[in-house]
Amino acid sequence: MLRPAPASSAAPRGSVTRRLRRSLATVASLAATAFTLGCNSGETVVPNVPSNPFVETYASATGVVIANMTRVNANLYIQDVTVGSGAEATAGKTVEMRYTGMLVNGSKFDSNEPSGPLLTFPLGTGYVIPGWDQGLVGMKVGGKRKLVIGSALAYQNQSPDPRVIPQNATLVFDVTLVAVR
Repeated sequence: MLRPAPASSAAPRGSVTRRLRRSLATVASLAATAFTLGCNSGETVVPNVPSNPFVETYASATGVVIANMTRVNANLYIQDVTVGSGAEATAGKTVEMRYTGMLVNGSKFDSNEPSGPLLTFPLGTGYVIPGWDQGLVGMKVGGKRKLVIGSALAYQNQSPDPRVIPQNATLVFDVTLVAVR
């Protein structure tokens, strides 16, 4: 008479379960090593977690009340402060802009207001961050708009200067469309 093989708690050699456990252990080991190396180098280890504009807390200086804004997508909210009456900004047209950029805490990181050189660029070509390429479409000359841009449509974890704009920061812009060509 044949007897059944004894039950074993170990997965058979080469099984999917055993390979998965080994892979997970390797990933955990690599993550711990990367964290340790980052800590030992004196650098701050920042997880690459994109921002979510909807859950941010906005300083009053930003003028943002996210519930009063139009959600374009999960990473872009817009609010027309003044609707313009001139030519409309569309992809492929060159626009001239005045702007002020802020972090959600209200600190200003960039501006060409009131008399700096206008920012001139072709809309929809990647010259500016994607949040601008998407958020300016439909504005008319003379219009003022507030843009709230999540990190996925801004600098992500590739900030041009992390001392000024933190990695994965939500950005707030007050923009004015001066001209469309």
